[in-house]
Order: sequence, then C-alpha cells, then structure tokens
Amino acid sequence: MRRMILLLTVLALVLGSSIAVAAQESSPVVHVVQAGENLYRISLRYGVSLADIAAANSISNPNLIFVGQSLTIPGTTGGTPAPQPTPVPGGETPPATGTTTYTVVPGDTLGSIARRFGTTFQAIAAANGIANPNLIYVGQVLNISGTSGGGTTTPPPATGSNPPPNTAPITGFQLGAHVTQGNYPFSDLMRGTGMTWAKRQIVWDRGTPASNFQGEIDAAHSRGFRVLLSVVGHGGDLASNPTQYYQEFASFLGGLAAAGADAIEVWNEPNIPREWPSGQVGGANYTQMLSAAYQVIKANNSSTIVISGAPAPSGGLPNNASGGYNDDAFISSMAAAGAANFMDCVGIHFNAGTTPASARSGAPVGSASHYSWYYPTMVDLYTRVFPSKPLCFTEIGYLSGEGFSTALPGGFSWAGGTSVQEQAQWLAEAAVLARNSGRVRLFIVWNVDSTLWGDDPQAGYAIVRPDGTCPACNTLASSLR
Repeated sequence: MRRMILLLTVLALVLGSSIAVAAQESSPVVHVVQAGENLYRISLRYGVSLADIAAANSISNPNLIFVGQSLTIPGTTGGTPAPQPTPVPGGETPPATGTTTYTVVPGDTLGSIARRFGTTFQAIAAANGIANPNLIYVGQVLNISGTSGGGTTTPPPATGSNPPPNTAPITGFQLGAHVTQGNYPFSDLMRGTGMTWAKRQIVWDRGTPASNFQGEIDAAHSRGFRVLLSVVGHGGDLASNPTQYYQEFASFLGGLAAAGADAIEVWNEPNIPREWPSGQVGGANYTQMLSAAYQVIKANNSSTIVISGAPAPSGGLPNNASGGYNDDAFISSMAAAGAANFMDCVGIHFNAGTTPASARSGAPVGSASHYSWYYPTMVDLYTRVFPSKPLCFTEIGYLSGEGFSTALPGGFSWAGGTSVQEQAQWLAEAAVLARNSGRVRLFIVWNVDSTLWGDDPQAGYAIVRPDGTCPACNTLASSLR
C-alpha cells in the first residue's frame, strides 16, 4: 500500500510538472519596449516577422511604438528570447589593443555614440558589420576602432550624469526643445533623442542685471546643451518710452551674451497686443528694438546667435497698431525696415498643425486655405520674405489632448482629432523636412515637459505625455539618424 501511494505521488508530481511546463510554453512572450528599440530590431531578436508582431498588437504604423509599450510576440513560447549580450551600464568592457568596446544602453544611437568617442557613425558601422546604422539594440557590444591607447578614450557619462559642455561649432541643422522645468528632469531623454539645444524663456524686469540669469545658462551647459534664451519684458515698461527701453533691453541682452548665451531670441510674438503694447504694434517698431539688440549682443559676444522674435502665426488680426498684425504683414514690414541687417536667423513659430508635415491642404477647419495651418506654406512665406536668412523654429509643436481627463478648451478644439501617435509622426516628418531643406538652422520642439492644462493647454504639446512615455522621442531619434 505504501509503495502504491508513493508511486501515485511521484506520478502526480511528474504530471503536475509537465502540465506546468506545457502551460508555460503555450504562453506567448510579452516584450516591453525599451528606449532606442524599433519593431524591426524586436522582430530580429525573437525570430518573428515584423508584420506578425504588428498584426498581433493591432499596430497600424510599424514605425510608431513607444517606450514602456507591452508587445505580445506571437509564435514564441517559454518566455525566453534569443540570447542577447548582457548590457553594462556606462557601456565599456575591457578593450583590445587599439580599440574600445562599448555596450549599448537605452537611449543610445550610433550617432550619439560616435560623438562621444570622437569618431563617425559610418566608421563604427563598418567596424561592426552593421548594414543599417539605424538598427542597434540595448546590450549590443560595439567595437570602436581608431581610439588610441587600447581603450583610453574618455568614457561616456553614466546614466543620470551630466556630459561636458557642448563646444562643437554651430553649423547645419540643430535639434532642441523648449524646457519648462528649470531642473531639466528629462535631460537624459533629450540627449537620447539627439537634442543638443535647450530653450528657456525668461522675463526681464527693468533694472534687473543679466548676472541674475547666469544660472539659466550654466544649468543648460552643465547638461551638455547649448542654450537659447527667449527674452521678453513688460509691455507697460516698453510703452512709456520705447527708445529708452530699446537701449536698456539691448544692454541686458548684451550681458546675457557675455555670460555665455549661445543664442538669444529678441522678444516673443511681437505682432500681437498681448506681447507688445497696444497702439505700438508694428514691424518697423520691432525692428528698432532688434537693431539696438543686435549691435550690443555682437559687441559682447560675436558668437551668440541673434534670432528675431518669432511672430504668432495668425490669420484673423486687423493689421493695425492697436489690434496687431498677422505674421505675413508683420514680417513684410520688418523686411522693409531693414531687419535682415540685424539678425542671424529669422524666428518662426508653427503650433497649429492638424495634418502630416508634408501636407499643404486638408486641415479640418473652416479656414483650411490659410497658410498658417501647414508646415510647408509657413516655410515658403518666411523664405520668400527673408531669402538671405536661415530659419530658426523657436517653437514647433503639435497639440494632442489624448491622455488628459478633460477636453481641450474651445479655442483649441481644432486639435481634438490629433492623436499622440500623429503628434510623434508629424514632428519627426517636420524635422526631416527641415533638415533636408537646407533652410532651417534650428528646430526647437515645443515642448518637452509642461504640465499646464487649462485655457492654455501647454501640456498637450509636451512630448513627454501624462503617462510618462515619449513616442515623439522615438520617432525623432529614428528619423534623424
């Protein structure tokens, strides 16, 4: 009897174990997307086609996945993906003579790794047999050839640390974003996206010295970003004595340049009475301010980029000094007053897109024929008025109310149909168009991290969404490699 009981017990254990194993093997793998991954790389990792993963997860656009997204991997069992190298935070492993090895960590791109080691992404790709430089994965070990001393190259900063100040020449297309929180909580995320600029807006109180804002400049530089300061004052102070105010404001901006500001935007949306005193709005008046500012800034720091204050893109203003001017009329007046002589770059805002970045029609609004709804027609306008100057987008963003508990306010209802995936895709498309045009010098995404939601739904423009994900970080990083 005891022997029979023992046999039955053993049999039950064996059967139970087999059933448990079978149940485990029948469960598909669930993969959580990490920074820097794309659907193609994930499909290679598990030996499952991209199309099958997309179908299993109802993904209509395989280019749009986001960090933290859980993907069911069809046709896999047991929960064990293909073996991958073990990632090492900070990236480096003992090198061979004449080379350094680096282990890819979340947020890396081949371009960002190349910049850290003073080489090119083409050289790294060639040294590692990488056919598509857009496709690297977390944990991948890369040989960095051409480094001296068998791996004595200065290592990249560990996750969460700050890189050295960016001192590379300012040339070509540059990517950055407007940061609303002065402690830069998403600086690692920004760098992983490929951003090298941070924009901060400051308000000048008359009589305040530029030294009071040294911390703004140092905060950006200590995190490896160049800093664009968009500077406004108070309309009431300006209204009382414009000529004197222009000189005082210029002196303040000159102090910011001397303190190390990499770029200065002279005022913000000066074409509307909310920002400029009613009765004095006009392109010629603004050009007087710009002229004074340019000369003092350059006298203090010839390297500081001077950007004209980007007008609000608009089509419904009365075009007079009290009610404000639409941006086409305003910049035409600036050009006639000689503004091109007092800027390095033309400031431009684009924040009302409701269609893909390449579209020139089709906005779901009654005024769909107006140029300000479309990225290409905005670029056409500013290029036509200032053909000799590059464009600096000091604010470019797409509004989405997805993820918020309350609806967009009435004045922004035109964006009610824009999803977070569309925000991510359209921003990336606009950035690629900007880079490839040769016309755009600076592309500042509006914005990274605002939490303001209400009459002015700035948080709806933020690329870090309420759930903490950043789909636009993935699309921008992938598209601009």
